[in-house]
Amino acid sequence: MNIDVALLEVRDLHVSYRNVEAVHGVSLRVPSGSIVSVIGPNGAGKTTLLSAIMGLLPSRGAIAYLGDDARGLSVEQRVKRGLILVPERRELFAAMSVADNLELGAFQRRAQSASIASTLDEVYQRFPRLFERRRQLAGTLSGGERQMLAMGRALMARPRLLMLDEPSLGLAPLVVREIFSIISDLRASGVAILLIEQNARAALQVSDHGYVLETGEVATEGPSAALAADERVAATYLGRTIAV
Repeated sequence: MNIDVALLEVRDLHVSYRNVEAVHGVSLRVPSGSIVSVIGPNGAGKTTLLSAIMGLLPSRGAIAYLGDDARGLSVEQRVKRGLILVPERRELFAAMSVADNLELGAFQRRAQSASIASTLDEVYQRFPRLFERRRQLAGTLSGGERQMLAMGRALMARPRLLMLDEPSLGLAPLVVREIFSIISDLRASGVAILLIEQNARAALQVSDHGYVLETGEVATEGPSAALAADERVAATYLGRTIAV
């Protein structure tokens, strides 16, 4: 896949949250077949940025997805076009089984029963633990299993661009490594990923390009390897994170 073609292009984006502008003039791009990370401290505007791209928050500026203006699209229309968000809180249906949660991820494709069954098989192959627990209630899963379920449910929608908000949040180091290995494998399957992470070391190791967001603005950007070698970025963000 040609990674020079941008699936997502954000230009001069401004987003307000509770009457306070939380994102100021952010520009970024996600090429096809790539992983792009956005790192930064709590309160930097990372989640607000994703919410605006998904259409959950109003914004000013340009958001182009698949070469078209996305600002006039509803959340449902964005999902239908393959723009999928896995939120920080995962938002699973705790009282429903793992299998039912996964099938809900394919709601927009509900008329394609054969294709949905094929996608479900692929998800179970990628996440064998979900197959083992397919009849178990989502609310009884461990933190790592919940994250796998959230990602598996997103994959049921056949994303072209998967946006992950803090996928390592609250997980043990070994589980973090497993999750980031899965993220890397997803790129190999052709899914582009926009990754929001506080675990800067893990994010930069798995991504192609990175942006550092501070107080709602892009402080610096560049190839992930270059950012990881940058003394200021290393001193600020790489000191206490978990190597993957």
